[in-house]
Amino acid sequence: MNAHPPRKTTASPVRITVMDYDGSSLREHDVKDVEECVPYRDKPTVTWINVEGLDCPDVLARLEEAYGVHHLMLEDITQAHQRPRMVEYGSHVFVLARMLSRDRKESRLQEEQVSFILGNNFLITFQEGREGDVFDPVRRRLRSGYARLREAGADYLLHALLAALVERYFDVIDVIGEDLQAMDTLLFQKTDPGLLKRMSRLKKDFLTLRRSVWPLREAVHSLARGESVLVRPATEVYFRDLYNNVIQAADKIEVLRDTASGMLEIYLSTVSYRTNEVMKVLTIIATIFMPLTFIAGVYGMNFNPHASPFNMPELLWPFGYIWALGLMSAVAAGMLVYFRKRRWL
Repeated sequence: MNAHPPRKTTASPVRITVMDYDGSSLREHDVKDVEECVPYRDKPTVTWINVEGLDCPDVLARLEEAYGVHHLMLEDITQAHQRPRMVEYGSHVFVLARMLSRDRKESRLQEEQVSFILGNNFLITFQEGREGDVFDPVRRRLRSGYARLREAGADYLLHALLAALVERYFDVIDVIGEDLQAMDTLLFQKTDPGLLKRMSRLKKDFLTLRRSVWPLREAVHSLARGESVLVRPATEVYFRDLYNNVIQAADKIEVLRDTASGMLEIYLSTVSYRTNEVMKVLTIIATIFMPLTFIAGVYGMNFNPHASPFNMPELLWPFGYIWALGLMSAVAAGMLVYFRKRRWL
């Protein structure tokens, strides 16, 4: 089951770009209609069609018709917060993944669903249409004539794009790790409610990372095992290497997640310890003033010592006031010495 209930993506302008290439040539341009992509379908070249913006039922319907895309894939594409996975539908492989980014200034983790449809000689990617993606390094390699990418098939292009996503995971993990180190230096300095809020937000970020990386591990593993005829044996080795990278990212997430949980426990323990220290001081002060209050109460009683059957000669002493203050001081000093010997101070 999905970690979140499916929701429709927000409306956004649709942009379709096409990169068609082989070992010797590259053609790249924006298209206004899916019809312009159809001529590439039967070419021996590799075609990468990237669709940004998912509020496009006409585009999806035309892709279903032109490329024989299964309607179940299109339903998953238009629903956000899907669990990353790999499914094979007839002559196509469908891969769902999540693209993550983290703003250093706002310290906010952003996620976007990315879908891949792999065919015999084409790859169609779908993004939600937010500004920027992580595929620019792949585009630059294609434009520069990088031999391995230009001469390989669509399955290797899928590997390159998934590798770019995983590389971004490492970047996000490193940024979060830096935040953890910064908070670690503040952990014992002061009690700051803002620090607790930052740590709670980091724990939520780790949950988002975990929901993105762990299911992707299984999807990449399926591709690495050669479960699809669309993934050539020569490409499987690259998917196995990518699988190891995903495992490494998942391990780093678990380590940092445990570190964050430990830091949160230490912070709460520190707050509790400081509260106990304050309460101990207040208790000691109250304990010291209890006998002092008793002495002041005894000698502050309003009655006539001459009319009382039990005379209190201290009430008539010239130095009774000084004697009472001295007695209070002696009692307070004795209690402080006793507390010190008992190591309560």
